[in-house]
Amino acid sequence: MNKRYIIPMCIGYALGIFLILNSCNRTSKKTKKEEVQKNVYPSDVISFSNDWNLILGDGSNVGYPNNFEHKNFFYTANDGKANWVVYKTPNGGDTHGTSNNTRTELAQTKKWYPKTANDKLKATLKVMNVSTTGDARVAASYSVVVGQIHSADGHENEPLKIFYKKFPSHTNGSVFWHYEINTAGDDNSGRWDYSSAVWGNNFSVVGKEENTFPEEPKDGISLGEEFSYEIEVKNGIMNLKFMSEGHETKLFTKNLIESEYTTTADIPQQTQELFVPIGQDGVERKNAYAGEGCFFKLGSYNQTNGKSPEVNRNWCSGAETHGGDILKQYEDGNYAEVWFKKASITVSETSVSNQGYFTKND
Repeated sequence: MNKRYIIPMCIGYALGIFLILNSCNRTSKKTKKEEVQKNVYPSDVISFSNDWNLILGDGSNVGYPNNFEHKNFFYTANDGKANWVVYKTPNGGDTHGTSNNTRTELAQTKKWYPKTANDKLKATLKVMNVSTTGDARVAASYSVVVGQIHSADGHENEPLKIFYKKFPSHTNGSVFWHYEINTAGDDNSGRWDYSSAVWGNNFSVVGKEENTFPEEPKDGISLGEEFSYEIEVKNGIMNLKFMSEGHETKLFTKNLIESEYTTTADIPQQTQELFVPIGQDGVERKNAYAGEGCFFKLGSYNQTNGKSPEVNRNWCSGAETHGGDILKQYEDGNYAEVWFKKASITVSETSVSNQGYFTKND
């Protein structure tokens, strides 16, 4: 073959090989980049440090959730604007501690004492799903707790639970918060909650029949609507702040070291109608939660379960659980799902290890 043809052909082959290799290299880099973008851990979205232990919806204690995900319970999602941490939990399954309810929830690794506390928790979230089944007469049906203060000592009661609740046929749901009394004496069976509405209704608004729902709240929060809460406990006083665009900002204050429920006459009307008829009619210690170590929790603590309402008409929902089959529950909406975009914690210098609580409850 003539040399004048060989040289251009060699150059052509070389150029072709170069282009192919370069194209493969770009594809490889793109694929790797896409894989990195998809593999975003929850701890990449919100820094958990070593402030939290993670409990999953199957009852297991993960420990520190740094660089961890679980596709059934705890992972990330992007709504087109931002990355969020997803907490998901079914109506029925293995639970943690003595609870009747499943949870995918962070629990603070340290505890603090209300009287000397200067501790804070802030979070921005949206609830994406609550159970589609349950008994409408049961106050806890169709609800999820998205933030808590929990006692690690004594009866291990809860001076704060922040709820979201939405009935199946409604567009708007309610946000409300609970104070649970720290029951006087050794018998904690008489404990009860007092519920305060933030937006929409409080816990006590229920259906008259199993499948009959009350009137929809006009100032409520819909699924997928963003809202924030701030919790501060300082010198024995709990201050709460709730914010959401298009809704009035709400502020509340509660004394955690001096009770207002020390006698039967102090039991509020809401409690007399909701809890007293089922035997939950206790009174509180005079110093409430003083002297007990408390800690923050946040996530998706599903309040809807499959237990019969005959057991407890406030807390046992009679919802569908498919015998504890998690994937079946997820398929037909029998779960709670909460997305958090932001969360931050301030831990006081007087706080101490909370390991004892996890040891007792795991």
